[in-house]
Amino acid sequence: MKQALMAAAAAFALTLAVQGAAHAAEGPAAGPGPGPAAGPDTVIHAGRLIDGASKTPRDKVSILIRADRIVGVEPGFVAPAGARVIDLSDETVLPGLIECHDHISASFHKGDPIRSAVTRTAYDDEIDAVNNARAELLAGFTSVRDVGGATGVVVALKKAVNAGEIPGPRFWVAGTPLGPTGGHSDRADGLDPSLSEPSWTQNIIDSPEAARHAVRLLRREGVDLIKIMPSGGVMSIGDNPALQLMADDEIKAVIDTAHALGMKVAAHAHGKAAIDHTIALGVDSIEHGSYADAESYALFKQHGTYLVPTMLVAERVYEHAKAHPEDLNPSTAAKALVIGPMIAKNLHDAYQAGVKIAFGTDTFGLSNHGENAQEFGLMVDAGMTPADAIFAATHNGADLIGDLDDIGSVQTGRYADIVAVKGDPYANIRVLEKVDFVMKGGKVYKSGGVAAGA
Repeated sequence: MKQALMAAAAAFALTLAVQGAAHAAEGPAAGPGPGPAAGPDTVIHAGRLIDGASKTPRDKVSILIRADRIVGVEPGFVAPAGARVIDLSDETVLPGLIECHDHISASFHKGDPIRSAVTRTAYDDEIDAVNNARAELLAGFTSVRDVGGATGVVVALKKAVNAGEIPGPRFWVAGTPLGPTGGHSDRADGLDPSLSEPSWTQNIIDSPEAARHAVRLLRREGVDLIKIMPSGGVMSIGDNPALQLMADDEIKAVIDTAHALGMKVAAHAHGKAAIDHTIALGVDSIEHGSYADAESYALFKQHGTYLVPTMLVAERVYEHAKAHPEDLNPSTAAKALVIGPMIAKNLHDAYQAGVKIAFGTDTFGLSNHGENAQEFGLMVDAGMTPADAIFAATHNGADLIGDLDDIGSVQTGRYADIVAVKGDPYANIRVLEKVDFVMKGGKVYKSGGVAAGA
């Protein structure tokens, strides 16, 4: 028996050797590997380039694109034989913008948001999501981190966009946020206790064991990151945004489990205790951060944690609470009048302290999807330079998401995600609110201010 096995092994080795020699005689196999670089399919002539790798603009640059990737960035205007030339020589060109706090499937339905909570279904949300995804892509946001939506809806949307079935940004989705009973993500909070819907309890975690199980379920369902609610919130009923509502062991269980599975964790946190404890426990980003102080900023810097300040939602909720409080539940209106101004001050103070900032709007319908770039003006009004505000939506966004090799800059090897505006955003940041050109993965979705196919 042993001799038979040895003979078979020798015969197999001889076969491999013969096949290898034959392949060597045929020459190198087709497919990835070293060899002469193919010429570009497309060349963009950028009058001015803010590349996301540096904050210093460059004039008259050619961006060479092959399929969905950038294959070169060269000074001057070059035109390789056979390449399509896109002339943006009178515009400012930037990497595709990155939105790090979005709710793509959420829209605010004026007049009765509480009624909407018990009348609208995930199917309604999915229709909204398709339209919202297209609107944000055409506004220049080629990458989006969605931090709260029905898991099945946002995962399906991500898959459909990746398959090219519908237009939209690249998505990194969190699915249903996790939080405690009575917390910001408890959808039954404030409603008649006799009401129930199975999905309302799927995201409730009141122990470390429940936290670990919930994270693993979300990963199995296809999410890319986890969102937790350690503090109360503004739009929810009754819970106090200044208080920490998740226990430290619950927070730690989420973070440790997510990190073990290769996922990052974003934490909705307004109150100082929730901010400080969650940073110390290893969270990757704090969303909002309203009550942070100098001690908090030191923790941000010590742990390398990002702040996603969400200025746009704070302004819109504040304005809504003043002008139309009848559209909001009474506790939301009262909380919005306090939290709105705090978020602007917090961004100013955090920026001055050297905290890392990533761009995020918390768009869920109080502002329309596609108006995300209004955040830039608010960031600059709060004290950021235009260069740093743009860096927050390019390099920093890619770093927070965890994909600097693919997005966030115009460099060789990155996706050809490119936008352009007329004017100089360093002189007037609000020109980013009217994007003239959008390319994602080498495909043009908007040119001359008009959507492709419109």
